[in-house]
Amino acid sequence: MINTAYAMGQLGGSGGQAAAGGGFGAFVPIILMFVIFYFLLIRPQQKKAKEHQEMITNLKKGDRVVTSGGIHGQITSLDETTVTIEIAEKVRIKVTRATLAGLNK
Repeated sequence: MINTAYAMGQLGGSGGQAAAGGGFGAFVPIILMFVIFYFLLIRPQQKKAKEHQEMITNLKKGDRVVTSGGIHGQITSLDETTVTIEIAEKVRIKVTRATLAGLNK
């Protein structure tokens, strides 16, 4: 049995532009994917981080908070980087501000 191999050649006289896919046209899907990732992933994450930083900045004595570890308590004192939380009567713990997950109403 004889096998015949055919080389892919260009039909007609298009000058090689059809095979290249048109320079900028090849980048359009990549640019579109970046735009979609920006609006679906990056932008919401930046917004959430900004809200968390604002919440940490606006803490005051007496606020009820929840740590990222799930500990609920009331702020008894504040420092530049730490917060003292009363989790039970006469039981106080000191945590960094960044570990606070949110306010507890």
